[in-house]
Amino acid sequence: MPKRDPVFPEGRHALYEAHGYSAAIRSGDLLFVSGQVGSRPDGTPEPDFERQVRLAFANLEATLAAAGCTFDDIVDVTTFHTDPENQFPAIMKVKQEIFGAPPYPTWTAVGVTWLAGFAFEIKVIARLPA
Repeated sequence: MPKRDPVFPEGRHALYEAHGYSAAIRSGDLLFVSGQVGSRPDGTPEPDFERQVRLAFANLEATLAAAGCTFDDIVDVTTFHTDPENQFPAIMKVKQEIFGAPPYPTWTAVGVTWLAGFAFEIKVIARLPA
């Protein structure tokens, strides 16, 4: 079985060390990115919801870049929401800015009751550029 090939963005966030996980793992031609939240470098959540979503996407972008990927390489998205009905307008606004034109990645949105102090999390699978 091949060894995991971890990927970390510059300035690893405190959450990776505190909870013992990798930002992403390369496997074959795919990149599996752990759930990214709107955490500041010290691991604390951004309190403003829309800014938390934007920070989660920025953290995702940094992790993708560390593996040589961009948002265009994403093939599958899963998002987790603590209050989907009220949060979707802000999420869709940011999503449209990031994925503004087809082809869009697949997307699954899941309502949850707990995200360790966060209100939004995004997890993706991307294809590594050749």
